[in-house]
Amino acid sequence: MTYILLTNKSWHDSLFDKLSERPSEKWLRLSSKEEFSVSNLNKIKPNSIFIPHWSHIIPEEIFTKFNCIVFHMTDLPYGRGGSPLQNLIVRNQNETKISALEVGDGLDTGPVYLKKSLSLHGTAKEIFLRSKSVIEKMIVEIIEKNLLPIPQKGEVVEFNRRRSQDGNLEDLKELQQIFNFIRMLDCEGYPSAFIETEDFRFEFSRASLKSEKEILADVRIIKK
Repeated sequence: MTYILLTNKSWHDSLFDKLSERPSEKWLRLSSKEEFSVSNLNKIKPNSIFIPHWSHIIPEEIFTKFNCIVFHMTDLPYGRGGSPLQNLIVRNQNETKISALEVGDGLDTGPVYLKKSLSLHGTAKEIFLRSKSVIEKMIVEIIEKNLLPIPQKGEVVEFNRRRSQDGNLEDLKELQQIFNFIRMLDCEGYPSAFIETEDFRFEFSRASLKSEKEILADVRIIKK
């Protein structure tokens, strides 16, 4: 059996290493849009493609020909759409589900194989690191139990993809909000929470909520 792990995130390096140790399975990792092409997949002939994190649209010519399973950080159909982690945290949620679903025509609308719980405490990087062991268990369960997906049920709630300018702290009124904004963007590949003046941009990371009136954080000051 041949499987693909599609991700370009460094925190999935150990996930791929773990999966590669599984006997009687061949695992390949793809990390770029160029590798993730129909012509390349036709050569590999994967049984399934597991996608723990991918920021690009998966082409119809791929998901209609190959079994693509994506991992979405909400309890679907709640939270369909972009930036699930950030959208959950700004809604003051402390826990979520990771949903493993089949990629189809609609955005996060495909049938679901299974769901597992995930804590939302800590920085975005810490949450992503925590999620990889959950995703590993889900992948193993899907393969070993030969799970079949079932249609989503429940009220649909859609999330909008957050933009870099949405990390501006200027208009926030509560300390908890500021803390959440900093931690939910504290990960490589994400634009940091910030405040701007006429001449400078202040970017924040490594926030610690010390009391109801105090946050300690690192700041990077950039002259415009």
